[in-house]
Amino acid sequence: MVPTVPAFGGIPAGPELLIIFLILALFVVPAIAVAVIVLLVLKLRSDDTDGDPHDETDSVRSNADRIAALEAEVERLRKRVDEESEEEPDEASDERDGDDRR
Repeated sequence: MVPTVPAFGGIPAGPELLIIFLILALFVVPAIAVAVIVLLVLKLRSDDTDGDPHDETDSVRSNADRIAALEAEVERLRKRVDEESEEEPDEASDERDGDDRR
């Protein structure tokens, strides 16, 4: 004998909702899980692996050394440019004045 109670308890569009939830469980949830795993792996790889990740004194020191070296290089180049401009002031003004007309 066939039962008189509907299989899904009288929920409107019950079988359709069940199919939608199955599709979500089979396709969307694994895709989200893969994305989360990839993000975690990338985050863990980006951390410093040289030692304690909370110890940043070496990187700060090396950055300070690099900054000091770059500032010294900039100062050296400024002096060089100033010396070159003091040696030949007439040629620089001639080049600017003569090339404007064509």
